[in-house]
Amino acid sequence: MPALRGPSDYSREPARHPCLRINSKDPFNAEPPRSMLHTTYVTPVDLFYKRNHGPIPIVDDIERYCFSFRGLIENPKTLFMKDIRWIFQNIMSLPLYNVQCAGNRRTAMSEVRTVKGVGWDVAAIGNAVWGGAKLADVLELIGIPKCTRTTQSGGRHVEFVSVDMCKEEKGGPYKASIPLSQASNPEADVLLAYEMNYEPLNRDHGYPLRVIVPGVIGARSVKWLDSINIIAEPCQGFFMQKDYKMFPPSVNWDNIDWSTRRPLMDFPIQCAICSLEDINVIKHGKITVSGYAAAGGGRGVERVDISVDGGKTWIEASRFQKPGVPYVADDLNNDKWAWVLFQAEVDVPHSTEIVAKAVDTAANVQPENVEEIWNLRGVLNTSWHKVQVRLGHSAM
Repeated sequence: MPALRGPSDYSREPARHPCLRINSKDPFNAEPPRSMLHTTYVTPVDLFYKRNHGPIPIVDDIERYCFSFRGLIENPKTLFMKDIRWIFQNIMSLPLYNVQCAGNRRTAMSEVRTVKGVGWDVAAIGNAVWGGAKLADVLELIGIPKCTRTTQSGGRHVEFVSVDMCKEEKGGPYKASIPLSQASNPEADVLLAYEMNYEPLNRDHGYPLRVIVPGVIGARSVKWLDSINIIAEPCQGFFMQKDYKMFPPSVNWDNIDWSTRRPLMDFPIQCAICSLEDINVIKHGKITVSGYAAAGGGRGVERVDISVDGGKTWIEASRFQKPGVPYVADDLNNDKWAWVLFQAEVDVPHSTEIVAKAVDTAANVQPENVEEIWNLRGVLNTSWHKVQVRLGHSAM
């Protein structure tokens, strides 16, 4: 029996926090209430969104667990858990990264036209301290120098293969890839992680070992690692070639051609209001508008703007990562790959629409309307986040 295996049914699923909003039971996909998401900079493990494509893998013997480096490299290598512990204690890293599902905020996109996918609200995102080793350091240990674009054997991409068995892969494993130039670049901060918030990964989040690729869609941060393959072309798996691609609103299931689009990688600038629901009854006066903002590709969050009149006029929200310390984009002391929390005190004299939009350090800004970016898979809904408030005698 293998040390780590993907079961064929859902009879041995782990326990989950009762407050999670379940969007799909089998496989289990769930997110916390948005009101609980922005109250702490580091998301508790139990409240971190759960994204799965099949039954949760089971570890039968952690000491026998191993994963291999194979493919277009000079010296293929297999590492056991004892090797991993030895390597990681010498090159341990504890960065703060946010991970965001490409389908975050899909429900709002489905209100325009039907889309295919798990119905996420605004909480398919989380911010955690990940413990592990930079992939660039581990690749160097097996003979691939830092910042390598191509191996001597012609390898240009790094494929991560899970033991997670997916119906989309016809019972085969979940897999994805990133360019070797990114994987071997220490500045890209790709991580092989075995801890989350200073504890061993739990089963939902990839125990015993996963990859974290910061700044890109969560689908590339493969859990339950079985092997890492150095390959010549991008991974040909389902989730690279026939999913997680961005199409224009004119494309439907009758005329789609998956080969015309590249796999999604960097996440665009995103923000969402978490202190208010989609529809709210509030008292007349001042209220606090708060939430998160996240920029992909390692870019900073230059600004978060709040409007209390549906986007006619704007005020700038305060931004922070560490409580009491104002956030300044591109400050070297920032957590480069983590989200930024925002807050603004606003007067609400009458029923209205409150809007939030963010701008990153490359001057990318969230689009105003979801209709402009609608796509049949409902991915990358980064449109202005809008909530309705109505004056009444009770507050939410």
